[in-house]
Amino acid sequence: MRAARLLWLLVFLGTTLTGVPGCSLQSDAIVVIALHPKNPNILYIATNDYIYKSRDEGRSWEAISHGMSHSRVIAMVIDPAYPTIVYAGTKGDAVYKSYDGGQRWVSQRTGLDDVTVTSVVNQIVFDPRDIDTRPPQARQDAPLPVDTRPPQASSHPPAPGTVAPARPEPAKTGSLPAGRAPSRSHPSAPSLPRQAPVPGDAPLPVTRLFAATTMGVFESEDGGDTWTKRMAGMKEILMVVTLAIDPFRPDIMYAGTSGGVYKSSDRARTWTKVHQGMISSDVLSSGRALMVNTVLIDPQRPDTVYAATLNGLYKTEDGAWSWTRTGQDLPDQMISALALDPSWPGTLYVAGRQGVFKSIDGGRTWQGKNAGLASLNVRSLALSPEDPKTVYLGTNGSGLYRSRDGGETWETLPLTAAKRT
Repeated sequence: MRAARLLWLLVFLGTTLTGVPGCSLQSDAIVVIALHPKNPNILYIATNDYIYKSRDEGRSWEAISHGMSHSRVIAMVIDPAYPTIVYAGTKGDAVYKSYDGGQRWVSQRTGLDDVTVTSVVNQIVFDPRDIDTRPPQARQDAPLPVDTRPPQASSHPPAPGTVAPARPEPAKTGSLPAGRAPSRSHPSAPSLPRQAPVPGDAPLPVTRLFAATTMGVFESEDGGDTWTKRMAGMKEILMVVTLAIDPFRPDIMYAGTSGGVYKSSDRARTWTKVHQGMISSDVLSSGRALMVNTVLIDPQRPDTVYAATLNGLYKTEDGAWSWTRTGQDLPDQMISALALDPSWPGTLYVAGRQGVFKSIDGGRTWQGKNAGLASLNVRSLALSPEDPKTVYLGTNGSGLYRSRDGGETWETLPLTAAKRT
């Protein structure tokens, strides 16, 4: 059992045990799914080889890895306030950022220079206190227009029927010769602004974010340009796999690690073990005590937190001071994906090697939701921010699926016609 869990962990974190053969997207692993916060037509996926983007709800795709090395992408997030900005965490090549919806990428590794070819950026999260919630003029998947109005008028919307001039495209710096693969060293990036300009009434891009990596927790206060390690209190931990930030009390954070769950009450400056009920006392000090691969906070009741591990699902209702095991009747206790419905308290999905299961009572009872799936080996889950009944699911062998009825039925989204740019 221990060997099986280790093998699954290596696969989950993107470690290549054998060469990945060239295969179509339909048979490749869907490692991560990222959904546009406002436009349901736009979604991104990452496979073992490329990042792909759809602008029509998954009917057609294009590869958008220009400017990146061919390091495997493990994590991807979209700026919730300024969604043309996208971040990608990789295996072995730190963090990349795109200012134009994924068309071009620039490396962001200052402070992450100790990252090696075997290290992994598992997750990137935004500080909710840094998210500008003012209603923007537009939240489309294209650069926002430059505000050319005088300063005294910049706080008012333009007159009906008028359109501000588009921001000029950054200059292109050239391309690789035909047939030549990108170098694994950092390719010369296109000339892009360090922070995209925005008009006065539009939301500002998020600048404070955190990364969970196999080297620890890192914080950036400048949109990923530089990173600082935040591991005080986690000396024995081998790797950090996941992070969660309380949406109402952003100083409170949780970290899922190779040795259980840690909690911070001071915005990642210090960390404390919060393992009671999760890890037996004889292995509490071990850096391999329990691999926690997802931690999620119930947005309706933020003291309720779920932790998906390689040995079952745990739940706390007191801010992680005590945990109880739940879902013992699930057929697979090695959970690879966990998702919460933000609109309905107690509704959550888990997935692993035996498919998808759904609970509507906070994890007490579960029902399988696998109608239409050709493979039950599930790698990733994502709920639509606009309609939580729309769920996307990525597998380890049969591509991408979507459900529009909360998991009751699934339809496949063919990916074999994706165009690489």
